[in-house]
Order: sequence, then structure tokens, then C-alpha cells
Amino acid sequence: MTEATDKKKQDSLETSATRQPAEAFRDEELEKETRPRSPHRVGPENGDLSEEERTTGTRPDHQRDKEYEVKFDGDADPLNPKSKTKLQKWLITLIVSSCSFCVTATSTMYTSTYDQLEQKFHTTREIATLGLTSFVLGLALGPMLLSPLSEFYGRRPVYIGSFTMFFIWLIPCAIAQNIQTEIIGRFFDGLVGSAFLSVAGGTVGDMFAKHELSAPMMIYTASPFTGPELGPLIGGFANQFADWRWTFWTLIIWSGIELALILFFVPETYHPVLLRKKAQKLRKETGNDAWYAPIEVMDKSIARTVLWSCIRPFQLLALEPMCLNLCLLSAILLGILYLFFGAFALVFENNHGFNLWQTGLTFMGIFVGMVIGICCDPLWHRNYQRLVRQRERAGGEPGGSEPEFRLPPTIAGTILVTVGLFGFAWTTYPWVHWIVPIIFSGFFGLGNIWCFSGIFTFLVDCYPLFSASALASNSFTRSIFAASFPLFGVQMYNNLGYQWASTVLAFLAVAMTPFPYLFFKFGKRLRGQSRFAQS
Repeated sequence: MTEATDKKKQDSLETSATRQPAEAFRDEELEKETRPRSPHRVGPENGDLSEEERTTGTRPDHQRDKEYEVKFDGDADPLNPKSKTKLQKWLITLIVSSCSFCVTATSTMYTSTYDQLEQKFHTTREIATLGLTSFVLGLALGPMLLSPLSEFYGRRPVYIGSFTMFFIWLIPCAIAQNIQTEIIGRFFDGLVGSAFLSVAGGTVGDMFAKHELSAPMMIYTASPFTGPELGPLIGGFANQFADWRWTFWTLIIWSGIELALILFFVPETYHPVLLRKKAQKLRKETGNDAWYAPIEVMDKSIARTVLWSCIRPFQLLALEPMCLNLCLLSAILLGILYLFFGAFALVFENNHGFNLWQTGLTFMGIFVGMVIGICCDPLWHRNYQRLVRQRERAGGEPGGSEPEFRLPPTIAGTILVTVGLFGFAWTTYPWVHWIVPIIFSGFFGLGNIWCFSGIFTFLVDCYPLFSASALASNSFTRSIFAASFPLFGVQMYNNLGYQWASTVLAFLAVAMTPFPYLFFKFGKRLRGQSRFAQS
């Protein structure tokens, strides 16, 4: 691997170890496949050329001369994304973040159409809910295909292709004449829209130096978490004052604007692809075909890369108890969040007589809680540094750390989630003011974001060579639960009552609460017995 590539990988790992991860890391085996084949140095002055070299003027891939390997000329190189102005970097960051926000808001705006869909297509609430389930299922499966494609073709083609298809698949949803079309269209819309949940974080990392990364990464990280809360608010206004189809026409207009912004303002930022363009330019200008970029001589195929992206996450879930339990915790939390998109309508419409847009406003409690949680990131980083200094005083190497130091936010988050769920459960009475359950939902949102933050950074630190797969396993598990929970949420609330249904959810959170603390105390011992974790 080239010196520049090694430096980039080290910087990426250091960044993810100190901040919330957004960029997928390659696994060890996939990293090995991207390295250039070992060059057998044959200097330009050496006259021992093969017949192929004498006739074509180039060496075979396995004899590539390191002298002709193309690199960036530092951060000031015009082709290097880090050379862009701050205005350009922030504009690109805001565009990819808003696209991620748009996709996740699309998942939940649909929940405001249930009543009209049931009347229009003469269907049941359970069948209508399948439109939410199918979209989230698409979000779960899409990254396994789209992330590997970005390694071969770059980020921009994936953005343009996926968001164009996202725009197109909204049209069948808007003009659907039956519920089957609606459900199928929603699945493919989620499948192609998932690119901005799996690839876009890499764009942010491509442009900013490590010391600049905190603020833009915080903006990007917040976007997929806040989108679902604002979706019902936007959808509530659309469905309150217009036909349900205007939910999708609104999304078509919104996604069309986003697509135009991508086309005009989001360039390619993936370093290996840009180096390939630089190598092509050098070959054309100099007439010397010896110039090459590492991506041009990598020894891997698309099929193999996609295969590994599908297999490795399930290996980690099956063989790593820490990965499995933390993924289950985050999956339960996201499942409860998506279940609330049906439950809030029952609670606030039946108990307090809210209409659609007023019900959409009730999600502002969770939204505000998540925003507060994101703003607390510097405080948790300070706590992390305190633990590092404490380790140094105990005889550890200077600057050394343990993956378990990432878990305090998750430990605190599980407690807040439990408090929020129990508080919400027993304030869902008609005679309790509506603001009280909304306040408790804010505690749930705050605990959610703290849990996700700690889990993501722990997985990256604990499985540095397999962090892409660790994050993929978490994403897949979360999406499966988020797709499944809404299917039984309304029935559970109707059969158990609002108080006990929410209490059941709280007990699920209670059952998972000990695990982050246990891993904080005994994680090092478990890592010593692991096949994949950093010991």
C-alpha cells in the first residue's frame, strides 16, 4: 500500500476513534485486495526489458514501477478535495446531509397517509403499515450493494444514480392505484435512497483534515437521526390540508431540488478515483503509459467485494457477543422509535383530540432530545480524554486508549431511555396534560442519540480491521427491527392499553441496560478471546 494511502487510513481510523463514525471503513481482507501487486523494481536505466515492455512501452501490472505511481502533491494539489475552500466544503457537506435527511424523512412522512390510504384502497392499517416496513427494509439491504460500488466507481456516480432512481421511484408512489404498487414502490425507493446513509459520510471525511472534522461530521451524523422525527410533521400538514398524494408530490419536488444540487455542486471526492483521473491525465500529457494509480492495479472484483460485504457482518453477529448485544440494543431502540410513529397517533388523537399536523408536532420532543444529545458530544469527548489520562497515570502508553472508553454515553443513554419510556407510559392518560408525555419522549430521544454515539464509536475502536462489517451488522440489525416493530405496534397498544404497551417497551430497554456496563468492565477480557476484536 502506498505511503499516502497508509496515511489516509491512519487518519480515518484516528478520526473515527475520537468522533462519531460516518465513513465506512474497509475490512482487512478487502484492504489487502486494494493494494497494488508487489512491484519488482526495474529502474528506467535498466536495459533488461521484456518483449511486452519493448513493444508497448509499459510493464505488466505485477511489475509496476513505484516511481510512476500517482499521488497527490500534498493537500494543496488542485485535484485533492482537501484543497477546496471552506465554503465549497461546507456547501457539499450540507447538500449530502440534506439528502440523508430527505431519505429518512421520506420513511416516516408516509405514516401520515394511513387514514386516507385505508379509505382509498379499502385496506387495513396493518397492510398500510407495510409501506413503512418495506421502505426501511430497503434501507437495510441497499448499503450492502451501493457501498462496494462506490469503491470502484467513486461517490459521485453512486450519488447521481441512486438519487435519480430515488426520484423516479417516488412517482409510482404518488400515482399508485392500489396498495400493492405503493408497497413495492416504497421498497425500491428505500433501497436506492440508502446510498446517503452508507456512502455520504465518506465525502465529509474526504474533504476535511482531522482537526477540522468534528463540526461537519456532527452535522452529517445528525441528519439521518433527525429526519424521521420531522417526517410526520411535514406529512401531517400535507395530509391535513391536501390529498394524500401531495405527500409524495412534495417529496418529488424536494428530491428533485436535491438532485439538481448534487449534479451542479457535488464533485467526486473519493481519493483513489481522483488519483486514477490524475494518472489518465499524465499518460495523455506525457505519452508515457507507465503512470498508474493504485486503484488501476488492485486485485479484486465487484462480485467478491459485494460477497464479503454480505458475509462478514453476519460472522460478527454470530461469533462476537459484544457486537451482537450492542447491535440488539440499538436495534430495539430504533424499533421502538419507529413503533412510536403509529403509537403517538393513537395516544394523542384519542386522548387529547389532536389532528394530523398537531400529532406531527408531538415528535418535536424526541427531535429536541436528539439535538441536545448531539450537542453534548464535546462533553463526552472530554470524558473520553479523562479516561485516557487516567490510563496513562496507571502505567499505560501515552495517548493510548481502550475501546471500552467509548461506552459511558451508552451507559447513561440506556438509563435515560428507560426513564423516558416508563415516564411516557404512565402519563398517557387523558387527564394528564399532553406536554408531559412529550417531555418524557425527549428523554427517550436524548438517550437514543447517546446510545448510538457510544455504540458506533465502540464498534469502530473494538474492530478496527473489520469496522465496516461491524457498522454494517449494526445498520442491518437496526433496520430489520425498525421495519418489524410497526407491524405489531398498533395492535399491542389497542390490546394492552397505552400504559402497559409502553411499559413492555420499557422492560425491553431494561433488559438491555446492563450490557454496556458489563462490556465497560469486562470488555478487555472478552476482546482477548475474540477472533475479530482488537485485543
